[in-house]
Amino acid sequence: MKDGFKPLKTAVVHPVDSYSLLGAIASAQEGLIDPILIGPRAKIEAIAKQEKVDISAYTIVATEHSHAAAEIAVQMAGRGDVEALMKGKLHTDELMEAVVAKECGLRTDRRMSHVFIMDVPNYPKPLFLTDAALNIHPTLMGKKDIVQNAIDLFRILGFGTPKVALLAAVETVSENMPSTIEAAALCKMAERGQITGGILDGPLAFDNAVSKESAVIKGIISEVAGDADILVVPDIESGNMLYKESRFLTGSDGAGIVLGAKVPIILTSRAGDNESRQASSALALVYKRNCEMQGIKT
Repeated sequence: MKDGFKPLKTAVVHPVDSYSLLGAIASAQEGLIDPILIGPRAKIEAIAKQEKVDISAYTIVATEHSHAAAEIAVQMAGRGDVEALMKGKLHTDELMEAVVAKECGLRTDRRMSHVFIMDVPNYPKPLFLTDAALNIHPTLMGKKDIVQNAIDLFRILGFGTPKVALLAAVETVSENMPSTIEAAALCKMAERGQITGGILDGPLAFDNAVSKESAVIKGIISEVAGDADILVVPDIESGNMLYKESRFLTGSDGAGIVLGAKVPIILTSRAGDNESRQASSALALVYKRNCEMQGIKT
């Protein structure tokens, strides 16, 4: 039991390589999850044997392939048999196809989106990044939900009121750059109460969002500029590159989950190491248990 929290009963979907199986086991050993391993039994047991780990304490739900593993895991979550899903060795779109299926029961009235929480060495506080993994080219209303999901996560984790930077290539509105128009529209939506709980500003270029010096040089007067808590990217390409550049060039660590479904989804890279999977499991656990304590329905 981690920090007094009961581990999340978690369906681990298709853990048929070393990264996904060892990451799930490491999370279980830390008291973060209570895993149910879903996938081809022979492959799961072969990886365990190869890595010399004992998985006899864990339930295995045998399936023929990854697609079936995703469907069964989602069905278990829909019935309430598990509290979270964890991605194993399968593509994100394969898992999410099962999650968003109308008959599965995991959809809510909120668009699903992914949030990374990054520990960046030269930034003074945790930095949230969304959406760098799920929504390819979201619409304005899709971005509204993406922003709200990130704000809600920030507040549920107990961090208070976030400063939200809506990123673009420039800090001025231009009809030639739709992302700048959408950023301005999202700020107005927040003023009108369509987005709640955060302080929004945008469009902001990346340097203006995280560097006070840059914001001053460019004459930007803003509560958010230079002190952002949440970075909202225009699309998945910019977000994915930003996350991976931060991780591989600055040594940033990160945890990530999908919000907007009825259960949190622990979604890491297929090449993610044990530490990233444990961090994401811890994030899902704290989020889920804090929602329960605060009476918030996920």
